[in-house]
Amino acid sequence: MVLTLHGNIHSTCTSRVRTVLEELNVPYEFVGVDFAKGEHKAPAFVAVQPFGQVPYLDDDGFKVFESRAIARYIALKHGGVGTLIPAQADAQKTALFEQAASIEVSNFDPSAAGLAFENIFKVYVFTLFRAVVSGRFDADRDGGVCRMHGGKTDPATVERLKTTLEAKLAAYDVILGKTKFLAGDEVTLADLFHLPYGALLEKQGIDFLVSGKFPNVTRWWTEITSRPSWKKVTSPA
Repeated sequence: MVLTLHGNIHSTCTSRVRTVLEELNVPYEFVGVDFAKGEHKAPAFVAVQPFGQVPYLDDDGFKVFESRAIARYIALKHGGVGTLIPAQADAQKTALFEQAASIEVSNFDPSAAGLAFENIFKVYVFTLFRAVVSGRFDADRDGGVCRMHGGKTDPATVERLKTTLEAKLAAYDVILGKTKFLAGDEVTLADLFHLPYGALLEKQGIDFLVSGKFPNVTRWWTEITSRPSWKKVTSPA
């Protein structure tokens, strides 16, 4: 049975999973979840994903959520062992992979996702709030998230996150001066996990990944963003 991915085409976490599916040429069906209609908060959805977040994967009745967990599951089941993730019998490669995956979660995602929230998602969420006011949404269902920050970017928070991310990428540059990718000389899930939020940095005018200030980072970023899987995911439908 073909895998079914329930997500939103504009969601960063959905893009993370789609990239891995394309990387491994895994056939799947995509079921769009409409945020505007509150489908991610509908009873049938939260029965599977209690946090009301996208995406989740349905593999013939087996359901799993959290994008990185889904990506690991896909790699384990569909030919990613020895390529996107190391064989578990190789303790050293596995340790380096988990180290790299932890680096992304701990040292890249907080700042990169925080910047996207401040510069992009806050404004979008405020637009949804105005739709609530106009009657397009159920305020009890969707309004709480929209009222959270009023849709205004906080410049001080942006500068703090940029400073933190720049320092983190300086450390990335050291790591990537020793190996081609974060876990060694072959691309792994740990590298691909950076793509969705990394791609949003340049859209915010933040050029840390592409400017060449960190030459090893720029070389790495150019390589992973050139992969056919990412190009397919980000190409217009």
